[in-house]
Amino acid sequence: MGLFDMFSGEGKNTFGPHEGFAGVLLAAAAADGHIAEEEARGLWSAIGRMKLFSNYTPEKFNRLMDTLLKVLKKGGPEALVEKCAPALPERLRAPAFCNAVDIVLSDGSVEDEEKELIEKLQAALEVDDDEAKMIIQVMIIKNRG
Repeated sequence: MGLFDMFSGEGKNTFGPHEGFAGVLLAAAAADGHIAEEEARGLWSAIGRMKLFSNYTPEKFNRLMDTLLKVLKKGGPEALVEKCAPALPERLRAPAFCNAVDIVLSDGSVEDEEKELIEKLQAALEVDDDEAKMIIQVMIIKNRG
């Protein structure tokens, strides 16, 4: 934490489930240094289907994304995962992991940076190996077409 972070609140994790879920997906989309069109569509599609975001207005969602993009710009996808994963309750951890894997696979290729982020995300979200393997296998099948 920087000297001025204690005054600005930047050092605190004030994220809730909404920021946590959207931030994990944004980190997955940006894992290889850019967000492909397919990854962006996957992010918006996943969030649009979630009951969690059903009462979010476009303005509220834009503010949420602005906050997440600041973290992403400042520290990269790993910093976003570090800040967002702890904000997710256990019931949303596997769904977040599943959607993140889907986003990574959506552009048809998996870069080394994306593989590393998914492994870090698995650990941060405490998704056990068997469940993670099953999720990845299903998402590979889903994204074949």
